[in-house]
Amino acid sequence: MVQLESGRGNACNLRRAATISLGQSLIAPSFQELNVANQTELALALKELASGAGLMRQKRWSVALPEATTRTVILSLETQPGSAGELEEILTWKVERSFGLPVDELTLSRERLPAGAQEKERYVVIAARTNVLEQYESVFESLGWRAGLILPRHMGEGEWLTRNGAVGDSLLLSSFGEGFTAVVFRGKQPLIMRTIACEPQEREDELYRLLLFYRDRRLADSDESGQLLSRLLVIGDGLPARRASEIVNETLSISLRPLAADDLGLRIPTADLTFDTIAAPSGLATLSW
Repeated sequence: MVQLESGRGNACNLRRAATISLGQSLIAPSFQELNVANQTELALALKELASGAGLMRQKRWSVALPEATTRTVILSLETQPGSAGELEEILTWKVERSFGLPVDELTLSRERLPAGAQEKERYVVIAARTNVLEQYESVFESLGWRAGLILPRHMGEGEWLTRNGAVGDSLLLSSFGEGFTAVVFRGKQPLIMRTIACEPQEREDELYRLLLFYRDRRLADSDESGQLLSRLLVIGDGLPARRASEIVNETLSISLRPLAADDLGLRIPTADLTFDTIAAPSGLATLSW
């Protein structure tokens, strides 16, 4: 739980923050199954967390959900719909095919993206099962909290790469228990997005395959020139930052180092907090200004 304040230039200062350890059985992040074993216990833990952060009076929140709780895809339309109704039919079909569930079981958020190199209409779609999301919302409501923005973890982390007029391509690698999410941003918009479920020993190979796909797509964009990637952010220990940067640099023939909090303008005044721990909630907090 964090609260930021805007500093000089593009800097952000960590004003308040606290963390708390939850029992392993309290939250089981999943897209398909209910997540929260005991909503009352979770509410008490969040109340304790808010007290520790000095944010008991705070009522309006942005929330980063566990990565496995949501799914995010980029959908491209092969043809231009002839009407708004046809557009909805196409997107509904693609959403149900992508997430494997009927739309009436999902809570969806979508945003139209700028046209790609082949001028296809594209949308980024975030999905959560409605009954799963209702569990979290019920906990927040019991505390008198208004969660105005609820997003997957990688969306909060990605804010550090897309804020302040970002240009060029950048790569977020965010690992979690069951795998990792990789997002390539072009400027402020996602270009490629993959959440890959795999065993720890398979992650390096999966990253290599993703980078080859990105390289081939990037080189096929005849209007693009210059360095393939200009920035790299690695979150979590499932893909160690040093090893991830080695794979990126070897595959793309570039020379990048993983960005740290200081590189991104976030000042963390205590060694008790790591950037990995607070990257998602603090990224969402930057949206307040």
